[in-house]
Amino acid sequence: MTTKYNPIPSELFVKNRAKFVKAMKPRSIAIFNSNDIYPISSDSTLPFAQHRDIFYLSGVDQEESVVVLFPDAYDPKYKEILFVRETNEHIAIWEGEKLSKEQGTAVSGIKTVLWLQDMPGVLRKLMVEAENVYVNKNEHYRVSEAPQMETREDRFVKQLKQDYPGHTYLRSNPILQRLRSVKEQEEIDLIQHACDITEKGFRRILNFVKPDVWEFEIEAELVHEFVKNRSKGFAYTPIIASGNNANVLHYIQNNQQCKDGDLILFDVAAEYANYSSDMSRTIPVNGRYTKRQREVYDAILRSKKEAENLLVAGNNWYKFHEEMGNIYTSELLGLGLIDKADVQNENPEWRAYRKYMMHGTSHHMGLDTHDYGLLTDDFVAGMVFTNEPGFYIPAEGFGIRLEDDYVIQKEGNPFNLMRNIPLEADEIEDLMNK
Repeated sequence: MTTKYNPIPSELFVKNRAKFVKAMKPRSIAIFNSNDIYPISSDSTLPFAQHRDIFYLSGVDQEESVVVLFPDAYDPKYKEILFVRETNEHIAIWEGEKLSKEQGTAVSGIKTVLWLQDMPGVLRKLMVEAENVYVNKNEHYRVSEAPQMETREDRFVKQLKQDYPGHTYLRSNPILQRLRSVKEQEEIDLIQHACDITEKGFRRILNFVKPDVWEFEIEAELVHEFVKNRSKGFAYTPIIASGNNANVLHYIQNNQQCKDGDLILFDVAAEYANYSSDMSRTIPVNGRYTKRQREVYDAILRSKKEAENLLVAGNNWYKFHEEMGNIYTSELLGLGLIDKADVQNENPEWRAYRKYMMHGTSHHMGLDTHDYGLLTDDFVAGMVFTNEPGFYIPAEGFGIRLEDDYVIQKEGNPFNLMRNIPLEADEIEDLMNK
């Protein structure tokens, strides 16, 4: 089975499984399901997107797949199992090629590949040997408290507990949160590739943007460049926000005309091989920042550079954001957007700078744009974080955000995966006015 992206060596997934298995309790089995294909209506469906956990552990990018890990299995061939949907001539004609058993092994490094229809019988045999079962639930800190759609994983866990009520059920997610937050070099290379595709898209639109262009026309230019470079497209719903639209943090309509004198805030980036990049830039529609726009831009750029000094091993997310609050306070005082009285009278739970900078400066990034990672863990080498300061000023008709992606190093400042994407205001103006 071929994918749009180049094959990923199976050694990465072998390493990932070994790390997970090492964290498991004795006599435990762990099970991971692929995502559903979600219906729209009639016979239409959303494009398939693989569950990131099964992808992390196997590299399998196909629906109706299951990975089972049972390191203490009596029969060695059952220590790792990949179940995939059995293909046939009809499926091949109507849907295209699916993984064969041999291809399943080549992609994942798992030697035992069985058809999904055989799973109930094999699982029954293994559950007799197992005492504990690791099941997988979405425990990301950003998950809404509102009721979520029941996933294939949810349905499976519910049925498993009905069929095997005597086992002890454990949580996979805390293990995966720590493992996935620290990237292998192969993963960093994939994120770098996604960033490089994003760079191509951004440079393309610097030559395209002009007064009266529409936001959706810019979106079309970006997706053209991304897909042309073997990306499936945007890593997340793109934000192309001109003028006051930039002051809506998650503006995704992208349906307005870009006016002379306005700024456009971009929060757009490519995915590659299911790995994300995450970029924000803010450019002038007419190719020149006004004096006031440039003042705010430079203040945010200084804040971003200060943040680089804090994205270091041994720091943590909470201390990082506390210090960034002090930096924003200083810059906003300099811009005249807040005064000393605002700072002296601020609510410690919602400091004065929050009027103009409401979101976090940084989050984990990787297979998910808002990736796994426990905020209470100290930064360590191999973690990948965004760095995205911004000020939002509705009264002045613009908002500015600048964002790059960084890898924490063992010592010193982080490595910027977006170091080649134009950032300095002078460079952006020069490129837009060539």
